[in-house]
Amino acid sequence: MPSIRAISSDRQIYKFMLNYLSLSSIVIGSLVLSLSVLWLLIGVGLCAIEAIVPTAFTAFTMGISAFAIAGFAFLIPSQIGLQVILWLALSAGLVYVSHRFLPSRNRQSRLDGTVAEAITEILPGQVGRVMYEGTSWRAKSGDESTIILPHQSLYVIGREGTTLIVVPQNLLN
Repeated sequence: MPSIRAISSDRQIYKFMLNYLSLSSIVIGSLVLSLSVLWLLIGVGLCAIEAIVPTAFTAFTMGISAFAIAGFAFLIPSQIGLQVILWLALSAGLVYVSHRFLPSRNRQSRLDGTVAEAITEILPGQVGRVMYEGTSWRAKSGDESTIILPHQSLYVIGREGTTLIVVPQNLLN
């Protein structure tokens, strides 16, 4: 059976935790961080990750959400569950908005209008080979009525998987 002194000591520790550490602080070893500071550190970390490893603004928007929650945690410090739920919702919303409205990096647009050279004959509706940026690629004609001859200069107008869509330069000039 515990002694009265031990029970009194446990109550003091519990009272200390309620008054000073409650849910508005996190204890890491001997370091006591307020939730506001913790959310700020999370935000800085996520933004730094975006600077090092590009994630199409996903980590950045999650970091911005963490900064907003840091302000919320400063106003209402003891609601950690609510803070996490708000952070998740705000992060999801910002990620959706950033992916929906920011222009995407479309790799196909880099191909438009660049020059390639036919290696093999490309018949209408068939696949042949072209030399594009020093590499041999599968290619098909973008014009179903044109025969492409070997060594003919071509424009790359698109890509379907690993097959380039090409048209003869003289067709566009």
